[in-house]
Amino acid sequence: MAKPELEFHDSPAEWRSTGNAGTSERILAEDPENGTVSRLLRFDPGADTGPAGTLTHEYWEEIYIVSGDLTDTRLNERFGAGFYACRPPGMEHGPWRSESGALLFEVRYFAK
Repeated sequence: MAKPELEFHDSPAEWRSTGNAGTSERILAEDPENGTVSRLLRFDPGADTGPAGTLTHEYWEEIYIVSGDLTDTRLNERFGAGFYACRPPGMEHGPWRSESGALLFEVRYFAK
């Protein structure tokens, strides 16, 4: 099954914890068979994913910062609204901290 065909609508998805303190997600569309996901990712003011450490995963990830700030604590670089990342499988990234909070749009997918 592919992601569902959806015209503009008010998403019924609820915000839920990601498992990292101070972060939550709202799944907009997903294909449970292949793991493709579109979601909103929210960092609360002061959120810090440091305890989770550096991340790597087996899928492509594209992220656009819609609003707020995000600091990559490993690189000691701060990013704001309008910044974009495209990460191939296996790329190290994070951990992250947000001073004022942030809202990100993210797409995860597997490519052959």
